[in-house]
Amino acid sequence: MKIGIGAFVADGAIRPDVLGRAVEDRGFESLFVTEHSHIPVSRESPFPLGGPMPDYYARLLNPFVALTAAAVVTSQITLGTGIALMTQRDVIYTAKEVASLDVISRGRVLFGVAPGWNKEQMRNHGTDPSTRGALLDEQLQALRIIWTEDEAEFHGRFVNFDPIWSWPKPVQERLPLYVGGWGPAAAKRVNAYGDGWLHGGAPDADAVKAQFEMRAEYAPDAPMSVFGADGDDLAVLDAYRDGGAERVAVVLEPASEGDTLARLDVLAALVERYH
Repeated sequence: MKIGIGAFVADGAIRPDVLGRAVEDRGFESLFVTEHSHIPVSRESPFPLGGPMPDYYARLLNPFVALTAAAVVTSQITLGTGIALMTQRDVIYTAKEVASLDVISRGRVLFGVAPGWNKEQMRNHGTDPSTRGALLDEQLQALRIIWTEDEAEFHGRFVNFDPIWSWPKPVQERLPLYVGGWGPAAAKRVNAYGDGWLHGGAPDADAVKAQFEMRAEYAPDAPMSVFGADGDDLAVLDAYRDGGAERVAVVLEPASEGDTLARLDVLAALVERYH
């Protein structure tokens, strides 16, 4: 099982270029970063992890800017989004951003996407929360077409464009597109449109077992990666290893450069344990 870092890269914390170099130097396989374009001041959607939402959710850097900064100072680590809130994005612009990052990184991108949970945030982007799943389905199909066809076009209910020219194309012959989410709908979407399932970290070993049971029922052939597992909970990490997870990105919250590097030194022991 590969061990990566799932980072909240935020304003006022360690720079993403310094973080990327530190992650690679310590032998981690990947760096995944989160996305929130903003956080509405007035909010009705409950925080999915329970309790109050951390303040740094409103301070996150753009994931493609952060990953580009990491890309130019590294040469080995996979660079991923965990996750990009695709239903709040323009699909044509996003296709170009992802492909451009793949070119700059020389083919090291893994694009993780999900519909998102903050309904007020979606509405601010003009997205109807009630149809976000159907929108994402069309977006995933359109992304692949833009990445692979010289004259790409798509005509759906939510995504609709006549033939376009859009370069660069990804360096990777098939840029991996991983679908995030917690339930059967996400697993079915993986099976239909994705190359893998990017699941949130489970709170305990029993919840890990439930994740693998859902995968076996709905997407048995899909690789499973995990974003945001607790790097101090070896029982959970062992359960992911024993269940056959391809990678786990352990969570790294925003902190100063010194504190972040010290935390990475501690987490580096996981690379050897699960190698």
